[in-house]
Amino acid sequence: MRNEGVGSWPYRRFRRDPERTALTFRAQSWSYGALDERVTRLAHALRGLGVGRGDRVALVSPNHPAYLEALFACGLLGAVFVPLNARSAAPEIAFALRDSGAAVLVHSAAVAATAVEAAESAGTPRRIVVDGPPDAAALDYEALIEGAATDRLDEPVGHDDPCVIMYTSGTTGRPKGVVLTHGGVTFAVLNPVLDLDLATDEVALVCAPLFHTAALDFVALPVLLKGGTVHVEERFDPGRVLALVERRRVTYTFGVPTMCDALSAHPDWPGTDLSSLRRVVVAAAPVPPRTLRAFADRGIRMCQGYGLTETGPGALILTPDAVERKLGTAGVPHFFTDVRVVDQRGEPVPPGERGEIQISGPNVMREYWNRPEATREAFADGWFRSGDIGVSDADGYVSVVDRLKDMFISGGENVYPAEVEAALLDLPGIEECAVFGVPDPRWGEVGRAAVTVADGVRIDQRQIVAFLERRLARYKIPKSFVVLPEIPRTASGKVRKGELRERYAG
Repeated sequence: MRNEGVGSWPYRRFRRDPERTALTFRAQSWSYGALDERVTRLAHALRGLGVGRGDRVALVSPNHPAYLEALFACGLLGAVFVPLNARSAAPEIAFALRDSGAAVLVHSAAVAATAVEAAESAGTPRRIVVDGPPDAAALDYEALIEGAATDRLDEPVGHDDPCVIMYTSGTTGRPKGVVLTHGGVTFAVLNPVLDLDLATDEVALVCAPLFHTAALDFVALPVLLKGGTVHVEERFDPGRVLALVERRRVTYTFGVPTMCDALSAHPDWPGTDLSSLRRVVVAAAPVPPRTLRAFADRGIRMCQGYGLTETGPGALILTPDAVERKLGTAGVPHFFTDVRVVDQRGEPVPPGERGEIQISGPNVMREYWNRPEATREAFADGWFRSGDIGVSDADGYVSVVDRLKDMFISGGENVYPAEVEAALLDLPGIEECAVFGVPDPRWGEVGRAAVTVADGVRIDQRQIVAFLERRLARYKIPKSFVVLPEIPRTASGKVRKGELRERYAG
């Protein structure tokens, strides 16, 4: 085959296990043979719409098998898949469509109003509706697949070709498109296959969003590569997840700490048969000891991980056999990944000393889409700069202890204050603002905004929230506000966010 990329995976697995179940969703299931046929048909349908090598196809929807089918179909054509956050507001989606130059937007009927507004604003010429009836200006996803050809496609796609553009909010207030190549995705997927010893009989439950690399590259794709079964769940519901684990005999899943806490706090937790679970990966935020204990008490092997969208996502992994010995660390580098902790000069620091975590490996992004300056700033001597501060021990286990950047994580979602601040400053009456993360017992961290207002202006929290809801996803909206006479700044004009956290974190 000339296609060495991710798009060839369904056919390669079909050759080995055509009848084995690949995907389940709601009450439906697809064998690897059926998945290969649907992916091939979708690729022909997209080609009929003018999609070819290098073109971008975006998708926004709650979790649905279309995420995987569209990824593979784009891979067959040499096109680039652009999964977008289904929780985003229309202006955020429109920006990603314009920035990526997407020729097609696939979206679910459930988010039609937002998707239509975004597509019209961005000038995206084609829309395809999945999981529901299309409007008059859109095409039907299932009808396209049913009416398309099944001829085998074999475009020359190599590991250096772009595979995915995954948008992550940037510290400059605008999201950046992380370009992951076919080789980058392949090695990102191989890391958990090797380090977690995934087997061919895995039954994975994907209930975290597939528009994030963790659910896509750390759970769904590794299990499909191995020939296991992936159950796609539309959204996370703790009671339903527990029932699915028991009924489908799930062996592998992923969640952020808030999801794991919701499971262990559910009334069905004590009585659910969880014996099929071989491993649960938890990442995206520090894992509280109470969470580890709750799962350990049920005999569940919990693996902690650390990574970023830019690293596809895996960088560090703490496997279950090391949890008790190395509790509180993020683990050691993945098999195909290197991690170092360096000082401000870029020199490695000895164990016990703090420095910036930097990552290198074939799983690391190629670039930020159309952001050459941001790409250059993101790397130092070939190492990706995480912006996180870590400390390693004598055995090479790294703990994440602080951040260089102002980004904070709320419920597993990255929140970049600059983006929120830019939206806040559009509200008439607000003169200055600074957003920072504060501890929260449920979400780990939530946003708090310090604002100054113009003379004679009165703005209450409800007004601010109502204004932001039209511009930002809800998880980005600060949960509390502090009105100040002025925002503390350094002599050079930079906001003293450390001072704000100290004074107003309580």
